[in-house]
Amino acid sequence: MRSQDYDRLYLSPPHLGRHELNYVHKAIEDNWVAPIGPNLTGFEADICQYTGAAYCVALSSGTAAIHLGLLLLGVGPGDEVLCPSFTFVATANPILYLGATPVFVDSEPDTWNLCPQRLREAILDRIAQGNKPKVLLLVHLYGMPARLPEILAIAAEFDIPILEDAAEALGSCFNKQQLGTFGKIALFSFNGNKILTTSGGGALVTNDAELAFRARFLATQAKDEAPHYQHSELGYNYRLSNILAGIGRGQMELLDDRVKRRREIFAWYQEHLAGLPGLRLAPAPELPGSRSNRWLTTVLLNPAETSCTPEALRLHLETHNVESRPLWKPMHLQPLYEQAPMYGGEVCAGLFEQGLCLPSGTAMTEADLLRVAEGIREVVR
Repeated sequence: MRSQDYDRLYLSPPHLGRHELNYVHKAIEDNWVAPIGPNLTGFEADICQYTGAAYCVALSSGTAAIHLGLLLLGVGPGDEVLCPSFTFVATANPILYLGATPVFVDSEPDTWNLCPQRLREAILDRIAQGNKPKVLLLVHLYGMPARLPEILAIAAEFDIPILEDAAEALGSCFNKQQLGTFGKIALFSFNGNKILTTSGGGALVTNDAELAFRARFLATQAKDEAPHYQHSELGYNYRLSNILAGIGRGQMELLDDRVKRRREIFAWYQEHLAGLPGLRLAPAPELPGSRSNRWLTTVLLNPAETSCTPEALRLHLETHNVESRPLWKPMHLQPLYEQAPMYGGEVCAGLFEQGLCLPSGTAMTEADLLRVAEGIREVVR
């Protein structure tokens, strides 16, 4: 059949229920359409209760949370920040906002996250060059927990604070502890493609009361205590609106079900794509103690075993009106960051060349999944 004969299957579309409308309608009925209101306070409390974090500051985006997190940890002009190369550009860009330099580190092949060995190599080399990294930006890619025991130990050894980018990892955990609670500061993203969405939005979480106070202060234009508008330092318009926070409150009621469904979709693909030459789902299996929310199901195509490339597969799926997407292009391969220091690079570059993200939305039906699988089988034989 022609692609136009099918409804479009998107990679990871929002999945709303009726819960969200209850909070949004209440906000409109009560005229709480200003930026701050009960939904915002309630949403922050919901995130704290779910994750175990002591404090939450809901913001306009995950990028805003990274920016504030770096600022709160003292990053400024001339500083260096350790960052995985294999991530979305929003992880790295706030480093440049502050006049600092990203120091990119390669992935390891099991979780696709920061390689502990390369991390240690980078730290020792930067120190030898007289510029000890100020912060470690730790990403849990596609919801898969990083190698936390090794990475936390290295950060503690060199006394480097961790800003934990759990943008894709809400609902993932390590040893029954929620991701987003391992760093000095952490963040989540609630963009429209995430497992929980507020349309656009994010959150900064921490167990430090002073950092939470400062984050809230800076995110609301850094207004001094005064009856008039007075400002002694630079602030930002970064707070999440009360209306969007209402969407988030409704989404929080469904979060466990959404995580369960993403994991079911991963398991379905794992069963129904088994045996195809050169294709494997990755990263899998989960490391001991880890539990991924499986935000996106991803596959690797081994060129030694199949002639099908990720781009050929992506284009073929388009003939079925199915959206798929290459894995993140590593930062050290981006024109914007080609001059930044890089440690390693072979692993994440190889993943980019061989990988593809498959539709993983929680509203997918059995028929939707079969359409994706049949399209893959047509070209991966």
